[in-house]
Amino acid sequence: MRTLILCAGEASGDALGASLIAALRAREPELQFAGIGGPAMRAAGMEIWFDSQQLAVMGLVEVLKHLPRLLRLRREFVARVRAARPIAYIGIDAPDFNLPIERRLRSAGLRTLHYVSPSIWAWRRARAKSIGECADKVLCLFPFEPALYARYGVAATFVGHPFADEMPINPDRAAARARLSIRDGVPVLAVLPGSRRGEVARLAKDFFAAAEATNAQVLIPAANAEVRTIIEHALADRPTLAARTRVLDGQMRDALYACDHAIVASGTAALEAFLAKRPMVVGYRIAPLTFWIVKVFGLLKAPYYSLPNKLAEDPIVAEISQNALTPDALIKELRAWDASRLARFERLAVDIHRLLRRGAAERAADAVLGAL
Repeated sequence: MRTLILCAGEASGDALGASLIAALRAREPELQFAGIGGPAMRAAGMEIWFDSQQLAVMGLVEVLKHLPRLLRLRREFVARVRAARPIAYIGIDAPDFNLPIERRLRSAGLRTLHYVSPSIWAWRRARAKSIGECADKVLCLFPFEPALYARYGVAATFVGHPFADEMPINPDRAAARARLSIRDGVPVLAVLPGSRRGEVARLAKDFFAAAEATNAQVLIPAANAEVRTIIEHALADRPTLAARTRVLDGQMRDALYACDHAIVASGTAALEAFLAKRPMVVGYRIAPLTFWIVKVFGLLKAPYYSLPNKLAEDPIVAEISQNALTPDALIKELRAWDASRLARFERLAVDIHRLLRRGAAERAADAVLGAL
């Protein structure tokens, strides 16, 4: 029996893993899959040893708080991987968890691949060398990433982004509004405070205060049940906002297609808003000590931290972070969108969407099988 072990962190990694499993199974139906994943990977046929939500921790300080639990989980997981005697290990995102495991398994002779490059374009670019010591090959979602690895002699390939494959070039806004039972002409604001518990807790107050200052119907997609609970708790303190807000179970893309504007957390949500061609403002807040470490040690190397701006190499969306992230600042940037700016933004979004649309799952599956 040929088994591949996969390990995905949080909801975005779970979706990537599920599409990769489907593409691999289409090529080699006898392959078996096991490891760490979520509901999408389970539905794709993977045996789930541990749930991916256990890895959904962000930030240097935040990881330290959960370190004993994460180290215990890693020990148990590595023991199961070795006992399973797989043909390869594929770490999907979650670099702080996956890369040490990949290094250990690779030194023991197991083929390892890392799917989704860490954001070395933004900070600590020299990590490319150490990543190459962990993974035999890196599968990159963005076209600018392989060149960063090539400087250090690391094998990396651009496979495209599955979101670009899945999302239409020209979203049907009317159809999305019909699915959500929203009338034409009703102003709609999508609020996406993230998919991790800590991230949502840090962003919800200011995001929701900004939403309350508008007259729009508000859509808030919840990535999972835990996040939904945090959102509903925050809304309980804002009855006026709650009265015109719908908390959705998932349905992030419908919320983005249907909205007029969006307030989004930096990360994959910003990318999805970009591919949905919706005008947005991006917010980002990490723990104060984490921010101090990043600032003092000069770890941030890029002029932008949001993916729309990095892909365009231009500040096409506003980025507001840390203490500057206030409701007034968010509202100001939402109101700064005019017809000319929106038209340019949409043209860039369409061009970049086409660049990223490469059949990512299929290309990633071919890269995996080619590395075995």
